[in-house]
Amino acid sequence: MALTAIGLCSRALLKIGARPITSFTEGTAEAEVADALYGPVRDGLLSANAWSFATAQARLARLEAPPAADFDAAFQLPADFLRALSAGHSARGRGVTYRIVRRALEADADEVVLTYVFRPPEDEFPPFFDLALIARLAAEFCLPLTESTSRAEALVQLAEHEFRRARLIDAQQDAQPAIDGFALTRARLG
Repeated sequence: MALTAIGLCSRALLKIGARPITSFTEGTAEAEVADALYGPVRDGLLSANAWSFATAQARLARLEAPPAADFDAAFQLPADFLRALSAGHSARGRGVTYRIVRRALEADADEVVLTYVFRPPEDEFPPFFDLALIARLAAEFCLPLTESTSRAEALVQLAEHEFRRARLIDAQQDAQPAIDGFALTRARLG
């Protein structure tokens, strides 16, 4: 079952013994805390790893104004951009040296293909990420709502465990990278 932002927050609230919410604007302490913390916690967790479900590639639009120094061209980052993974050109998604400045990517290239982490809608989160996010939200919600530092610390440990577990599951979905251009590989095959 795909969860919404409210559903994710409600499950995190239940983990700390608080009442679930039906809206971020319902006027309760739980809703205020969830509204204030949900977006930054979600984006922080998405940015913390190159999740397969939150990785995309895009050809970037070149900006008219060149960078002030160091690079020849600037390119507009996608609206849903959270973190750059690599940049390339033509048919390759890597190999271009770049720098992110504000909402632009600067590089010495005529075109750029960016591989990046983006913010997918909550209904596209896989179950393993839902569990990691719920655990992280519970850890963040705990102190403002319960004032229990020991409980918050225990929830932080649980959140770290769920994050590591989610990373492991996500990593098993990708083909393992081949070792290209390594001299011992060529010697052994040749």
